[in-house]
Amino acid sequence: MQFPNKLYSYKNSTLALLPEVLIRLQNEPVAVKDLFWELNPILEDPTDFLSALDCLYAMQMIEMTEDMEAIFLC
Repeated sequence: MQFPNKLYSYKNSTLALLPEVLIRLQNEPVAVKDLFWELNPILEDPTDFLSALDCLYAMQMIEMTEDMEAIFLC
């Protein structure tokens, strides 16, 4: 997980991806693979996507279903 610091600007940090993920999950559950492909153009590294999902899950803002869909909880 990349936090903004001297090496990484906010735009290039994991924190900048969090609102992007939440915006796409506001209306309906989205399959994780579909979410990845939607965000792929703005990702510098695929691990950034996983870090963003981990962070949102740890903050209890999203949940994963058995069908591998992400659900926005707030």
